[in-house]
Order: sequence, then structure tokens, then C-alpha cells
Amino acid sequence: MKIKRSPGSRIFDFVNVFFLILLSLACFYPFYVIIISSISDGRDVMRGAVTLLPKNITLASYEVVMKDPYILISFRNSVFYTLVGTLINLIMTFLCAYPLSRPDLIGRKWLMRLMTFTMFFSGGMIPTFLVVNSLGMVDTVWAMLIPGALSTYNMIVTRSFLQEIPEGLHESAALDGASEMCILTRIILPLSKAILATMALFYAVGHWNSYMNALLYLNDKNLYPIQSILRNMVVQGQMSGAMEIGSGSDFLIVDTTIKYAVIMVATLPIIIVYPLLQKYFVKGVMIGSIKG
Repeated sequence: MKIKRSPGSRIFDFVNVFFLILLSLACFYPFYVIIISSISDGRDVMRGAVTLLPKNITLASYEVVMKDPYILISFRNSVFYTLVGTLINLIMTFLCAYPLSRPDLIGRKWLMRLMTFTMFFSGGMIPTFLVVNSLGMVDTVWAMLIPGALSTYNMIVTRSFLQEIPEGLHESAALDGASEMCILTRIILPLSKAILATMALFYAVGHWNSYMNALLYLNDKNLYPIQSILRNMVVQGQMSGAMEIGSGSDFLIVDTTIKYAVIMVATLPIIIVYPLLQKYFVKGVMIGSIKG
């Protein structure tokens, strides 16, 4: 049976859909402009002629980007930081969240309070740098992986998810003689695919977009992630290695289109990965948010 809807409800739905469409276009259009500008002739981009459709399509900017050694090295570094960093994050988060989700853990409430305290108060940038420097991690890949190995917020969400798993499963396995490690690996982990995928998405996006740690801890350009190269190009106007060609207006034209091409190269991988994990995203967050 069709439910008869009031005129006010229809108007609300129309306004809501119209507003969401406008909001989606406002978010998508700048990205679309970057795409069409990256494949357009630089002179048309500089004249502001590229608005809805690309002009004089060319892949010259992408060819220059692919030939630049620092872009390729930084892209490889970002892939490494994202994969290894996300793995470290998941291991640390799960190993911290699982004990805190157990009701028989002694001092669980106090441990949770200490962990929550770190969400609001930290040592600050300079003390953190001094700690990283004293550990000998400056100018190493570990400076990009270890300082942010655990997110308290993500740990709390994971802990809340684990608390939703029936306690009877744990008790039954314990009665059968299973150890805590066996219960964790054979029962808890297979039931936690949704939250693991959600946390992997959170951490991976954070690693891929991160440039602050590189700005603080890395001096060697060969260790830079792609976002650091992109930041230097867009914010400071610095071009790297093979890109510093030409002079005058020709160089400015190439510079403009190359920036758009690098933005696309830096953004495309995470856009491809996101839909693959999206089906787990809502499920993992909603289940993990039932309990605080």
C-alpha cells in the first residue's frame, strides 16, 4: 500500500534533495576543474578559458610528472608509509582495544581515563620533536610511522565494537581450553572485519594525506611523501628536479598545469581505495558507536 504523504513532507523532501545536489556540486566542481585543467593546454588555463570542458587536450603535464624522479620517489614513499603505517596502526589499536574491552581486566576504568586524557592534552610539538630526535628517528622512515602509531579515538571506537561481541563466545572458547591469543586470532578477529576495514580506511587516508610529520622530522628529500612535494609546489611555488625547465611565461604555464597533474596523481589512489572499503564504513562506525 502506498502511504499518502502530506504536501509539507513532499516540499521538505524536494528542498532537502535540491540542497544536497547543490552541496554535492559545490564539492565536486573544484575537483572537476582540476581534472580538466590538468589535461588542458597551459595557456588556456592561464587565460581562465577552462571552465566546463577541457581546451586543447594534452597529457604533457602528466608526462613531465612521470619523468620527475622526486615525484616517483615520493609516490613510492607514500605507498610505503600508508601500507606499513596502516598495518602498524591496526595492530596497535587492536592489541590495545581488546584488553580494554574485557570486563575482567584489572584497572580497566583507570586505564581508559588515562587513554582518554591523551585525546585532549599532549606534550606539544617541541617536546614531541625532542622525543623523536632522542630516539634517533629524525630523517628515517620511522618518524613517519611510530609517533602516530595509535589513535586514542579509533581505539575507543574499536573497543566499543568489541564490547558488542557476545561474551558467551569468549566463555565457550575458554571452557574448551582456548588461550586468550587463540580466542583473539580465531574468534574475535574474524568477527571484526567491519571495524578493521573502517579503521584501515581512517588510518590509510590519514597516512596518505599526511605531510606535517615530514615537515617536522624529515630533511632528506628522498624520504618525502607525495603530499610534501605537493605542498612545496602549491604553497611555496617550488618545483622539483626535472620540472625546473624553461623560463618566463612558458615556465609559468607549465608550472600551473603540472600542479594540477600532481594533485591528481596524489588524490587518485585514495579515491580508488575508498569505494572498496565503503561498504564496511557505516557498519563499523555505527556498531562501534553504540557504547561509549
